[in-house]
Amino acid sequence: MKQKSSSTSVAMKHLATAALMLSLGVAGIDAQPLNMTLSGTAAPSTINLGTGTPTSEYRLEGNGAPGSFTLRVVSAGAASPQPSSTCLGIYIPVLAGEGVFRFQDGSLLKVNLTAGSDCINLAVGEAHCIRIFQVLGGTGRFKNASGNDVTLTMTLAPVVPGKPVFFTVVGAITGTISGVGVGQDSQGGQP
Repeated sequence: MKQKSSSTSVAMKHLATAALMLSLGVAGIDAQPLNMTLSGTAAPSTINLGTGTPTSEYRLEGNGAPGSFTLRVVSAGAASPQPSSTCLGIYIPVLAGEGVFRFQDGSLLKVNLTAGSDCINLAVGEAHCIRIFQVLGGTGRFKNASGNDVTLTMTLAPVVPGKPVFFTVVGAITGTISGVGVGQDSQGGQP
């Protein structure tokens, strides 16, 4: 009887060790850092985000981990500027927004805005814009993706100086997402 209990105990230890190794291995593979650069354009949009304020639309392309992508973001700011200790220009909090990344393999990654701001410096003719997103999953290798604090940081400048209607955009995306699949083929992004 003692032998059976001892072999059961050894088997349980092996099983626990294997489970721990598997979970640590999956966590290491599962977490995907985002470190991407991008550029594109921004303009007013007719999309209504329900804030009662105008919406802006960003059409961006970039590259970095986890690959080449396009990004379409819409967002709406507050109706009037707010005081800020960090912005030396006009500060406008962002109230709502969402976006979709489309990666080269066809996979989509959906994001929802949780915070953001625009700091407009009229003297320089640029705006520093921040959008912070929560990951809502997607398709293909991003079907089970999740994450918070995916940050889009952009610098905007009017295409025609003095006419703030159509803008150039350069920026970066940082953060970490989990639940990203690996080893997708070229059809991996198809639902």
